[in-house]
Amino acid sequence: MDLLTIIKAIILGFVEGMTEFAPVSSTGHMIIVDDMWLHSKEFLSKYEANTFKVVIQLGSILAVVIIFKDRFIEMLGLVGRSRNSEGQSRLKLSQVIVGLIPAGILGVLFEDYIDEHLFSTETVLIGLVIGALLMIVADIFGGKNPKTISVDQITYRQAFSIGLIQCFSLWPGFSRSGSTISGGVLLGLTHRAAADFTFIMAVPIMAGASMLSLLKNLEYFSLDALPFFIAGFLSAFVFALISIRFFLKMINKVKLIPFAIYRIVLAGLIYFVFL
Repeated sequence: MDLLTIIKAIILGFVEGMTEFAPVSSTGHMIIVDDMWLHSKEFLSKYEANTFKVVIQLGSILAVVIIFKDRFIEMLGLVGRSRNSEGQSRLKLSQVIVGLIPAGILGVLFEDYIDEHLFSTETVLIGLVIGALLMIVADIFGGKNPKTISVDQITYRQAFSIGLIQCFSLWPGFSRSGSTISGGVLLGLTHRAAADFTFIMAVPIMAGASMLSLLKNLEYFSLDALPFFIAGFLSAFVFALISIRFFLKMINKVKLIPFAIYRIVLAGLIYFVFL
């Protein structure tokens, strides 16, 4: 592949890394950027192009693993379990699994339908707007007097309920972090606690989706496309490290409405300028 093609991979990795864990929909942004400017399907097959958009999420996942490495090591039982500053038990792996069940089941059942029918600019615009409305509702009706201050205080019921709301994110453009953070806030979590749980919960579900897509479309891969995938992966990893650290510092202050406004403005611009 030529240098211009590699640059396109880096741009897509940048979009993925900067938006994956902000409540703006990384998948939606990648579809919009790719469909309107980069056109990866012109030099990759349809299956390679769609899989690339999933595979580079592995770079973002690796960034989360590094940032939360101590917590993952503890949840996996590789070190003794500790307690937080209030003497409470720390977040358990079983609570994360409970949160993954709803979207995991629906994702497996409807994966083919989503890949075939929902990966388009038009469907992304719908997801951006509806997801933004959910975020506005969360900030208006939730988050006033949160009782769950830390991710370690999450109950199994809250974890499962957040998992149910995460199912909305199967629609491209809705945003996994947008739906789960909004759900967490509506269920009495602080924005930071909801964000921490969102990021931790994202690792297994995103890793699983990426590996399934890899195995499913392995026959369509070619060595010629390998540099494109590697460049996108590394780019997503670097920019995800930057964006996650920044987002976690600011989320309790700015909350969700500014992101919701951005989503609505973006959807309006895309619709009127390009569609």
